[in-house]
Amino acid sequence: MRRPRRGDAGQAFPIYITVVAGLLFLAFAYLAVGQAAANRNGAQTAADAAALAAALDTRDKLTDEWVENVLDPTKWQDIFDGKDVVLDGCGRAGQLAAQNDATAVCEPLYALPPGYKVEAKTTKPVGDSIVPGTEDRHSTAKATAVIERRCEFKLPGGDTEGDEGAEGAEGDVLPQLTCEDDKTWDVDPDDPTTLPGPEDLFDVHLAD
Repeated sequence: MRRPRRGDAGQAFPIYITVVAGLLFLAFAYLAVGQAAANRNGAQTAADAAALAAALDTRDKLTDEWVENVLDPTKWQDIFDGKDVVLDGCGRAGQLAAQNDATAVCEPLYALPPGYKVEAKTTKPVGDSIVPGTEDRHSTAKATAVIERRCEFKLPGGDTEGDEGAEGAEGDVLPQLTCEDDKTWDVDPDDPTTLPGPEDLFDVHLAD
């Protein structure tokens, strides 16, 4: 039998080293990509949570304002549309971003519907990898959350949609609220169980 020559083994060894080095490089490259993706996902999660938190905070305040003015239906539409609303929920956005290891730049959106635009930046960098500069690179992401009314009503003699309902403090008829999912509310200020909650009056969601 013919014995393998030592020269053949010597030639194969550098090829083996090259293949192993290539595989290691690919492994580290995939790890770097995974690190970056995880960091970006963290930034997006923080941005989404912060924008929603700010919008939910304002939604609750709009609901409180509606309850305070429940006997004056002429003010309901402006409240439901968020007209003249004070968009001061950015502090809440910062809190939620911090809970997700990020900082937030929050911008109120005075539009119809109102809302908040948030840009979040991770407090932790991507970390060391084979890609130069990642050790100091922080991921950023943006999110926008809006507050939209869920209910319609009709003022006596008015032209908005809905039906009439219970009596107010001065004997006037308070409009019946017709909300999404075909849910109706006969509002009675003397019976708190007839008052819809924030989630009934307003829909808070992320927008493109």
